Amino acid sequence: MRVSVIGCGHLGIPHAVAMAEIGHEVIGVDLDRPKIDRLTRGQCPIHEGGLADLLARHTGTGRLRFSTGFAEAAAFADAHFLAVGTPLDAAGRGYDTTQVLGAAEALAPHLTRPCVVIGKSTVAVGTTRELAGLLARRAPAGEGVEVVWNPEFLREGHAMEDTLAPDRIVAGVPSRHAEDVVRELYGPLLRRGIPLCVTDHATAELIKSAANAYLGLKISFINGVADMCAAAGADVQQLAEAIGLDPRIGRGGLTAGPGYGGGCLPKDIRAFTAAAEALDAPEAAALLNAAERVNDSRPAAALRLVEETLGRAVTGAKVTVWGAAFKAGTNDIRESPALAIATLMHRRGAAVTVHDPLAVPTALTHHPYLTYETDLEASVTGAELVVLATEWPHFRHAPPTASPPSSPGRSSSTSATSSTPAPGARRAGRSASSAAPLTKGGDPAPPPGPGAATTRTLRTVVSASMKDRLPRSAADRRPRDGFPYAFPTRSVGVAGSGGRGRLASDGSTRAQRHSSSA
Repeated sequence: MRVSVIGCGHLGIPHAVAMAEIGHEVIGVDLDRPKIDRLTRGQCPIHEGGLADLLARHTGTGRLRFSTGFAEAAAFADAHFLAVGTPLDAAGRGYDTTQVLGAAEALAPHLTRPCVVIGKSTVAVGTTRELAGLLARRAPAGEGVEVVWNPEFLREGHAMEDTLAPDRIVAGVPSRHAEDVVRELYGPLLRRGIPLCVTDHATAELIKSAANAYLGLKISFINGVADMCAAAGADVQQLAEAIGLDPRIGRGGLTAGPGYGGGCLPKDIRAFTAAAEALDAPEAAALLNAAERVNDSRPAAALRLVEETLGRAVTGAKVTVWGAAFKAGTNDIRESPALAIATLMHRRGAAVTVHDPLAVPTALTHHPYLTYETDLEASVTGAELVVLATEWPHFRHAPPTASPPSSPGRSSSTSATSSTPAPGARRAGRSASSAAPLTKGGDPAPPPGPGAATTRTLRTVVSASMKDRLPRSAADRRPRDGFPYAFPTRSVGVAGSGGRGRLASDGSTRAQRHSSSA
């Protein structure tokens, strides 16, 4: 089929590429001319695994092209996907559908023959009905333009995988003809056994928000239980494994950590809560509000663990945070739990350095008051403590020994073959993928690094789920309750206080600290 995809962002680009990959001729439309020019050259403006290669391949063959013209898209395609953004409204509790309705307004005058308009964006109940009415009034084809709602279920960082091999395809359709169009569009996927859930419009609109809200509930549930485990001295990881064996519960999503973030989950839970209130379902709204409160409390919970590990207030401490993106596999920092933790420590007077393998440039732009380092080893120079707040595989291979300079008031040692947790340390696990107890480790002295007369140890606050993934030397086995690591460092100058973000001359990215955190 000939297909248009209106909106070329985190949703639209992967969808346009996927449609080309399964055999359709595709035109992507966006009003951002520089972006369209870049896409036309086969250059991808977002980071998604496998996306850049497929984009280059299909723009190269001509199966996929891009334009700023709605008239061109209407003349070309028989099915039009709307993949524009639906941010929260001014009140911060519902979806702003301005872009969805605006895209339909721009497309409608050019729809001179029967076609199907397929919404991908996450919207409130009733949006499809409003959109169908608009198109019937404004399009020359009138009621020959049918509207389908086909919500996306993409995990950022896995967009191509989730588009080409989804768990399910949902379509809210007004007629058998519209359903047939959906079946033809997704035919290559349906023939591989991927289920198609055909529903009415309202159900399709609710399915996406309900799915994300339930995931948020599971994450907040296990984070709340992790707080209980911390108080009781229990192991949240073992608990999650045990209850996850129940098929009614399942293990997915039961990973404690620094909180959920990103551009979808927080927004969808807020909007779904507002929908529950609007639909007069106060008990559902109360449940969702509780999940939000738990998630909002995660940075403070992480700060408590940091200060317990330090044995003092974080004020004046030098702390490194590993992680800036809201999750591994992306450079998206929207509502990043890692940056929320870093910002809170900064506000409490800590000198915070942030390292991430992909998101440093983006984080520097939006949070210039933090220090940034693009090199993993350099990021821990002078640090008293490292907070691991992401599941990037990049951190799983961090060497467990180090030779940074010793600091005043800290002991140093020349060798060690075993370790014990620091006095008073106890397990308080939160996983990195989506929420908060962080494991506190002890303070052993690792073997000296090359060319170093003495070494000191960095006390490390890490996510419980990461404990068994990071390497351990044969001479440095840790008991389950302790997960201290020291990392190789080298002397790297850190910008002084009083400035704003900048790119260091040696190629690493840093931001000068404000004097309040120096």
